[in-house]
Amino acid sequence: MYKVTFWFENGDAVEAFAAEGENLLEVARKTNVAIDAPCSGNAACGKCRVKLLGGVLDSKKTLHITDEEYAQGWRLSCVSKVIADAEIEVPDIASAYKSRMKVADLDSAKEIEIFEKTKADVAAAGILFGNDLEVVRVTMHAPTLDDTMPDLERLTWAAEEVCGTEHVKIPFVVMKHMAETLRKYEFDVQLVIRRNGDKVEVLDIRGPEEEVKICGLAVDIGTTSVAALIVDMRTGAILAKASTGNGQIRYGADVINRIIESDKPGGRKKLQDAIVKETLNPLIAQMCASAKLKASQIYRMCVAGNTTMNHLLAGVYADPVRMEPYIPTFFETTSIYAQDLDIHIFPHARVLIAPNIGSYVGGDITAGTFASCIWNKPTMSLFIDLGTNGELVFGNEEFMMSCACSAGPAFEGGDISCGMRATDGAIEACTIDKETMEPTLSIIGEEGQKAVGVCGSGIIDLISELFRCGIINPKGKFIREGARIRHDKYGMGSYVLVFQEDAASVKDVEINEVDIDNFMRAKGAIFSAIRVMLNSLEFTVDMIDDVYVAGGIGSGIDMRNAVNIGMFPDIPIDKFHYIGNSSLSGAYIMLLSNQAEEKVLEVSHNMTYLELSNEPTYMDEFVASCFLPHTDANLFPSLTFK
Repeated sequence: MYKVTFWFENGDAVEAFAAEGENLLEVARKTNVAIDAPCSGNAACGKCRVKLLGGVLDSKKTLHITDEEYAQGWRLSCVSKVIADAEIEVPDIASAYKSRMKVADLDSAKEIEIFEKTKADVAAAGILFGNDLEVVRVTMHAPTLDDTMPDLERLTWAAEEVCGTEHVKIPFVVMKHMAETLRKYEFDVQLVIRRNGDKVEVLDIRGPEEEVKICGLAVDIGTTSVAALIVDMRTGAILAKASTGNGQIRYGADVINRIIESDKPGGRKKLQDAIVKETLNPLIAQMCASAKLKASQIYRMCVAGNTTMNHLLAGVYADPVRMEPYIPTFFETTSIYAQDLDIHIFPHARVLIAPNIGSYVGGDITAGTFASCIWNKPTMSLFIDLGTNGELVFGNEEFMMSCACSAGPAFEGGDISCGMRATDGAIEACTIDKETMEPTLSIIGEEGQKAVGVCGSGIIDLISELFRCGIINPKGKFIREGARIRHDKYGMGSYVLVFQEDAASVKDVEINEVDIDNFMRAKGAIFSAIRVMLNSLEFTVDMIDDVYVAGGIGSGIDMRNAVNIGMFPDIPIDKFHYIGNSSLSGAYIMLLSNQAEEKVLEVSHNMTYLELSNEPTYMDEFVASCFLPHTDANLFPSLTFK
């Protein structure tokens, strides 16, 4: 056995022991050292780079590490084997998805305006706000030698009288501390209850004068990123908002790799721990600290995630999701509580999971479609959610059709050498001077923030600008020369946005031809899915009245640039609307409204699912879409620089 010491940039270290020949990435995983590996260790993405500080590794050379970098000690952990004691530096860029948790400043109206607008739109559609959580005060006679009724019956009868029902349930999680609390407050207490018709469940017992906060937790579990809100269940006010990377990403950037990993011995538990223990619980703790709340005050939780994420969260067998005939364990479930998943909120808090529609269209889309309100409009609307999978819904109040395409993680920075989530240090917008080829950048974070990488909205801008300026051709190849354009020894070109000395990174922030090709496939998947779905219904793009674009890929998408690269159809720009993280918005509304919860279920039942892989024209459409903007220039008549 050999000792491997992982050093982090903040000076912390973690020691691990490995057998001879053991893969370094696997050693990191079993030691819970976060190293981003979107390709799940296939040496395809180049993001699991670490630096050998001392000792020896058996590590083969790859195209992702230059000769100079290799000489400096840089290695890909996925192709490195332990053959002796070693000291390894894990740079922030290798674990950025985990280390850059972002807690929002709710003093900024920008952080909450999308949620407020969604709430207003849903209310205008006739959805009533009101949930099943209440606080009631109960006063009882204290026991005496003449009145020896047990505490459980005493509290149950008193609650039945106050709540006006004969069906009161007190679960064990409450009963454990019931006797102590009743005596502490002399049998005069407040109860946090949940009503379900004429049935009442007691969730908590509090003192008579205590200010009882009833909070809820809304979570969007994306394949790459996780975002969450803590909400006051009485007022709907957002008390805390935060986002972080999904800790599962080190097991692969896409759902297929995650499912395969979960099917290995102990894999299901590893994947569940990665989302619950490493991602959700720290995120909840951070938000509670920000809002000065106790996690035990969160009595209701709503999750919106794709079908695979829902299965991995629940810890259930997920392999049938990816195997023909693609049958999930569940579309909808109402039987999960926080304690079942070891989520650190009130143990008996009900966990609502937005219903799935199919193996590749999940609760994030039902929640997002609900938030977009296209189900309540007579006009024809197209809803597009940009994430690791691209999901689309087309229709109106009479019908809706959905489909999913494998866009890959490019929209959230995966498969892009300089890509990252939309968090501090991410370039989210870009323009390029056509003559000098010098960029002007907008970077997420406080004034003076240096660039770490580029998020999805920034990549859209960057590729559009490179094409507009004639720096790349329709195939994504570099055709101009300049100070910011480089070619490696294999002839592959790249464009430098930020040189290393001006970046908060271990190398230049640049985009190369492989990155551009990866992104063109992602945008091609979206456009071809739109075309195939419309054609299957015998619709044309000019029949689309509105396009609602969702996804947490930046503070907003330049729709003109998205059309310029052939990701969206060439229709008037005023038809496009960016609605942010609609999955989280939908979960937020479901959290606050029992009627919304029921409506989301109805929306999911009313959607027809189109399996693109069964459509004979899809592959031809996809191949034609993997150019800038497309092989058929007639589809983009408004473009002046084709």
